[in-house]
Amino acid sequence: MVRSGVVLAVAVVVLAGGCSSADRAAPPPTVSTSTNQRLPDPATAVLDPGKAAALQAVLAKVVASPTTEAGARGVTAAVVTDQWSWSGAAGADAAGAKLTPQTSMGVASITKTFVAAEVLLLAQAKKIDLDAPLSQYVKHKLTANNATVRQHLAMRAGVPNYLPADYDAMNGVIKAAPGKHRTAVEALSYDTAEPTQANSPYNYSNPSYLLLGLLIEKLTGEPLATVLRRDLATPAGLDRAAFQDGEKPKPPIAEDANPICGKAIDGFIPCRAMASLSAASAGLAADAPTVARWGYQLYGGRVVPAELVKQLTDGEGEYGLGTMLFSQTFGLGTAYGHRGSLPDYSSLLVTIPEHKVSVTVILADGNKRTETVVTELVAALQPLLGK
Repeated sequence: MVRSGVVLAVAVVVLAGGCSSADRAAPPPTVSTSTNQRLPDPATAVLDPGKAAALQAVLAKVVASPTTEAGARGVTAAVVTDQWSWSGAAGADAAGAKLTPQTSMGVASITKTFVAAEVLLLAQAKKIDLDAPLSQYVKHKLTANNATVRQHLAMRAGVPNYLPADYDAMNGVIKAAPGKHRTAVEALSYDTAEPTQANSPYNYSNPSYLLLGLLIEKLTGEPLATVLRRDLATPAGLDRAAFQDGEKPKPPIAEDANPICGKAIDGFIPCRAMASLSAASAGLAADAPTVARWGYQLYGGRVVPAELVKQLTDGEGEYGLGTMLFSQTFGLGTAYGHRGSLPDYSSLLVTIPEHKVSVTVILADGNKRTETVVTELVAALQPLLGK
């Protein structure tokens, strides 16, 4: 693989789904705790177009400066509250097709919020002990340090993320056969970094979530996509979520300019090989309204019990269990969610339960500062929420 600056930047975000250099430049979120209250039903009413103009203006600003850190060729966004909902789009995908609010794109590590919620449901059902070593359930060299299931969820298991050379190796396999299904076991085989001791300081780890995906499949005896659909997506009303490669994204689908996958020909985002290698860590594809609804349903205690939401949203520093913890980062209060990063997509889910609001932004461009866009959307939202 040619090591130009651009290609190296692509390589380090492939399958990373949440740790692009643009996002790492942002101030780290701080510890926060959940309100543990079940939110009211998400609204079915749509925000008055006149009032929505301020939100749409934020999207117009994004596409007006596509080469800036917070700009992009195209953007979709959505807001879900207990009073109204809104979704919007501006710009185009890599092929020049106009985006709509319903355009499906890769949202990468937002997938981890589903995996973490499912593991907690299995623990609540007494099928697993969160404080038992993951090696008790999944035998692998990366579980040999006996880190617990909870530590893997919190990315404190001492399992390092992939090294640049590991991504290079995976990229070569993807490029050779972009339409081929790959397995989590194969993806884990590319991780050459040596694990450290259990209960280590937080270190972002995609391999931990691939191991957790194997855990879910072992305990249920079913494919990961089947389990997440039945236990989480269907109860939350997420018809347009796709857990790749067990499911295909719903059209319209944004086309990317990914040099690793090449032109999409198989209906997966960005291609089947990449999606399947990262299924449990970054395989989710969806549109912005779907992701915003998921945040409202999950962190609003509407799809898993409030006591499980508390576990998801408690943590030391910037990460809970499959959840990024934000304090006043977005100017409206304690927030929870996750960011995602793929070579040609940048995404961010932010839910603020105290104000009964969930916001999602998906940029049709990689390695972008999604926090800046969400911050501006939240600022435009405040008058609409009476804040």
